[in-house]
Amino acid sequence: MSVLASFMVPHPPLIVPDVGRGSEKQVAKTISSYEKVADEIAALRPDTIVITSPHSVMYGDYFHISPGKHAKGSFSRFGAPGVRFSEEYDEDLVDKICGIADDEGFPCGTLGEKDAALDHGTMVPLWFIRQKYKGGRIVRIGLSGLPLTEHYRLGLIINEAVESLGRRAVFVASGDLSHKLQDYGPYGFAEEGPQYDSRIMDVMGRAAFGELFDFSEDLCDRASECGHRSFVIMAGCWDSRKVSARVFSHEDITGVGYGICSFYPETGDDPERAFLEKYLHEEEKKLLEKTSASDIYVRLARLSLESYIRNRKRIRIPEDISLIARDEEIPDELINRRAGAFVSIHKFGKLRGCIGTIGPTAPSLAQEIANNAISASTRDPRFDPVTEDELSMLEINVDVLGEPEDIDSKEQLDVKRYGVIVSSPDGRRGLLLPDLEGVDTVEYQVAIAMQKGGIRPDEKYYLQRFEVVRHV
Repeated sequence: MSVLASFMVPHPPLIVPDVGRGSEKQVAKTISSYEKVADEIAALRPDTIVITSPHSVMYGDYFHISPGKHAKGSFSRFGAPGVRFSEEYDEDLVDKICGIADDEGFPCGTLGEKDAALDHGTMVPLWFIRQKYKGGRIVRIGLSGLPLTEHYRLGLIINEAVESLGRRAVFVASGDLSHKLQDYGPYGFAEEGPQYDSRIMDVMGRAAFGELFDFSEDLCDRASECGHRSFVIMAGCWDSRKVSARVFSHEDITGVGYGICSFYPETGDDPERAFLEKYLHEEEKKLLEKTSASDIYVRLARLSLESYIRNRKRIRIPEDISLIARDEEIPDELINRRAGAFVSIHKFGKLRGCIGTIGPTAPSLAQEIANNAISASTRDPRFDPVTEDELSMLEINVDVLGEPEDIDSKEQLDVKRYGVIVSSPDGRRGLLLPDLEGVDTVEYQVAIAMQKGGIRPDEKYYLQRFEVVRHV
């Protein structure tokens, strides 16, 4: 037995009458759709309800599954302490998911629980379901900061676990859409808000799950959505299978998008719907083309990190530069100039490591790049070290820094042209490169640099700007 059906649902607490106290009437269409979803789940009589929630425990590099035999929760923080839940966890299914993940080296498990209480992203769907169906245990899973491909892989693992145990399971992907749909909404308006909602409802209405990978981080951030990763996990459960989709409703009355859809399996498999495999193939193909066209600075960084990761060997400078020269003339500055440099690594559009030096620390620019490539791939404290099986998926950029220049005010900055260094009188320092995705204002650029340097907004600070030559 595999997943019987899945549902994309929102989780506004106000939709629960004891919380909304009448205000829930403004989203009557969403309530009506939710009740239909609950009726369908009751008709399926599942053994287990798997719920992914953006408001459960979330880590940057790990998927948390709630441990234990049971959990409780209430809407007390939303003014309705009388609305309570006591749910039993499907421990066997949790163990099976974790076991498969361990076998595959996938970052998922029950470690790191911060709060055992059920979150509202879980309780809102359960409130509707439990009006119609009291049976079935639950599995509660949080999201992560990992790429969308890893969220999809988790869906594959969940489905494999369900099939292995013969569970009758339904999957509930909890998540609101954009939070920036109306000027009067709690988060205001952004043009990306309606763009996201229109696009996600179209994609989910066609069950075109492969297109979920095409939503950029920038669009999702600007739209302030919270459910996209939840929907991607759900989509993974249906990999390589024919699926029928139904859109129940979409509302934006409160300024937040609420979308409800259902997905049921059809008879037969469909290799054309092996979306993760197809996406990875296309991405690796594009990356290979880009790598082949990259300049000698980037090829040097790649040679350095690949040599270190595969063999724990550092390349020799300048001797080994000939390995990547391609009969071209080696730029004189690589050997005879000293300068700071940053090496940035991305994997499927998400940062995988970035470390650099503001000023020169090595005898040559080539050595600076080689050293920082190793550091970016193995010593960035925000990420686990890059592994050998990731090498074909990595995109590498090299930024060579010009000399920092003291400036008097933010008016002398330009986020596209200049990077910024913010320094405090006691020597703390934060740097941000120019022309970064999502950094569109000088104020935001400086704020990030200050945060990186541990400099508070109310402290005295000094500004420097610098230009870079970006190599791709």
